[in-house]
Amino acid sequence: MGTTITAPLTLNAAADAAAASTALTSNTGTSSGGSAASAVGTNALQSLGTNFNEFLNLLMTQLQNQDPTAPMDSNQFTTELVQFTGVQQQVATNSSLTQLISMQQTSQVLQSSSLVGQIATVSSNEIALQSGSGTLTFNGTAGQTVAVAVVNASGQPIYDANVSAQNGSNTWTWNGTDNNGNPVPDGAYRVAVETEPAGGGAAAAVPFSVVGTATGISSNGTTTMLDLGLLQVPLSAMESVRSN
Repeated sequence: MGTTITAPLTLNAAADAAAASTALTSNTGTSSGGSAASAVGTNALQSLGTNFNEFLNLLMTQLQNQDPTAPMDSNQFTTELVQFTGVQQQVATNSSLTQLISMQQTSQVLQSSSLVGQIATVSSNEIALQSGSGTLTFNGTAGQTVAVAVVNASGQPIYDANVSAQNGSNTWTWNGTDNNGNPVPDGAYRVAVETEPAGGGAAAAVPFSVVGTATGISSNGTTTMLDLGLLQVPLSAMESVRSN
């Protein structure tokens, strides 16, 4: 674990700015993306069904109004029937695929339920504050000065920390208070980790991972989601898991 130190205010400011400008990739971003994909699939199926009905109406109208003395050419009629059957099969195939995807999602949720209660490390730009504690990990070099910034959903700074990193893996834990020492509610907070390059210059982002207790598994219709308290990420964002 790194040692807390006093770092230049410019580094703290850079970390605050980086956290505030981070696009959310958990609840809002992922869920809306999944919902959008689901909506596109539903609209496509509805459109195909509408076209199917229109095709049927046109064919029946054509048969009812054909000239009895010059009926529709048999080859043309056969071609239209083939087209009719093709549209019908497309509708059936789309319905079957939708059901299959739903079944696969349900199966994945059930299979992943054993993760609940385990400690998961995930890729996310939000930190999960659970029971007044949030943890992230990053790789550093001995003596490297690192600034960690936590901001709220509006991008306002909540907590700033400065760490002297150790060589290799470092763990940083937030105690769930703001910069004035007041406790903040559990939830998902945007976070950034920044450092000053050894040769000087502008602050640079430090890759990090978020650690928390898995509290649930769910599906938004297209993606299986892992819950770490109020932080929700795609199951594919999980990097590792261990027993609590």
